[in-house]
Amino acid sequence: MLDAAMVREFTDLLSENGVITDEVGLRSYECDGLTGFRQVPALVVLPRDAQEVAGAVRLCAKYGMPFVARGAGTGLSGGAMPVADGVVISLQKLRRILEIDVENRRAVLEPGVYNLEISKAAAPYGLYYAPDPSSQQVCTIGGNVAENSGGAHCLKYGFTTNHVLEMEVVLADGSVVTLGGPTGEQAGPDLRGLFIGSEGTLGVCTKVTVRLLQTPETVRTVLADFPSIEAAGDTVGDIVDAAIVPAAVEMMDSLAMEASEAATGAGLTVDSPAALIIELDGPGDEVEAEFEHLTAICERHGATRLHVPTEAEERQKVWKGRKAAFAAVGRISPDYIVQDGVVPRTRLAEVLTRIAEMGRDADLRVANVFHAGDGNLHPLVLYSEAAGEHDAAEKLSTDIAELCVELGGSLSGEHGIGTDKACSMPAMFSEDDLGVMHRVRLAFDPDSRCNPGKLFPTPRLCGERPGKYAPHPLEEAGVIERL
Repeated sequence: MLDAAMVREFTDLLSENGVITDEVGLRSYECDGLTGFRQVPALVVLPRDAQEVAGAVRLCAKYGMPFVARGAGTGLSGGAMPVADGVVISLQKLRRILEIDVENRRAVLEPGVYNLEISKAAAPYGLYYAPDPSSQQVCTIGGNVAENSGGAHCLKYGFTTNHVLEMEVVLADGSVVTLGGPTGEQAGPDLRGLFIGSEGTLGVCTKVTVRLLQTPETVRTVLADFPSIEAAGDTVGDIVDAAIVPAAVEMMDSLAMEASEAATGAGLTVDSPAALIIELDGPGDEVEAEFEHLTAICERHGATRLHVPTEAEERQKVWKGRKAAFAAVGRISPDYIVQDGVVPRTRLAEVLTRIAEMGRDADLRVANVFHAGDGNLHPLVLYSEAAGEHDAAEKLSTDIAELCVELGGSLSGEHGIGTDKACSMPAMFSEDDLGVMHRVRLAFDPDSRCNPGKLFPTPRLCGERPGKYAPHPLEEAGVIERL
């Protein structure tokens, strides 16, 4: 339990302005974007640099206190939810862009830098940072590293892990290590890749070096309406089969477009069953040739409208309509849960049909907006807390995530497992799989103090009975040691 002497030590390290102990202040950190999971922390600390982060972690280690590193709190899986009697280490004051290395096309950043700020800083040099989550105006690069975030353009350019070269990380004992290298290569196991997407369970990232790309010569975008979700899904498959690799292929259904159009006036056709936003980029001649082929595929599948923005501002307006969809749903529902799962592209139509059936059975509406190019779904389950629909909505959301696994996909594409889907992990991984993951975690954090209660199913979260540990024969023979 936290006592006055512990608070004084944190205050001596960080100053009074770097420690929050009052209840109102603490409640500001009780949840992330998944507001259905809440826990007031015992203490919030706001370090100003990596040294203070390490010092705070060492104090947590000294007193055996669990801690949760927090960026902007925009995550949607409960990954930044505090721990009772634990410390939240907020990284919001670590916001410096330390270097834009134009010659080597790299940027060195502190973890509190907003995603979009990277591209703004690089733009004068004809460079940009490719991963672009819908929350890129407010999410931080540290949070992107924790969740291995993607975004609309991940189909062509990949996820955060494809663009992070090197990280400075504070481990659970307060020691500081470097994972990766200036070129992204490191001798031995890929600890850089292991850390990215670990959701804060292996340590705290305090500095990130990312890869920058050259701004594309030409960009062409089309907003295509379709008579059915099936037609839109088949279009996506044919585009990929034609060896066209768009920068982005996004799909929205009528419910998502209704909400987004009301919020943004982006020019979406609200009575259309489905729409695709498809973007090509690259050398001018290549883009023009592929764009002609692309529009022909859309027309072959019965596209009812092809809107091609001719100006950059008009194209940005279309993308504003897509990226505002999550928040805009608040216009048509008092409460909602954003889910995140992945299915093979070939099963898009099937999964959307199943989701619609599940929604009808639960008497709840589900809006769909997602990265169709790589099958990364984001169903939004609409409900009313006041009407007592929360439990039904939570069950439907979980069932949708597990349906993705049933159809050959994954529980998460980019939002992470966090608290929300920890109990669903056995649907995707065997007991042995989860055991190996947990032992890897213990190698970094032997006392499980880094963001405990996330990722893995626990008796507290899932009502499970922990099974008896069975030693491996090599362990019994003394050849290997259990961590």
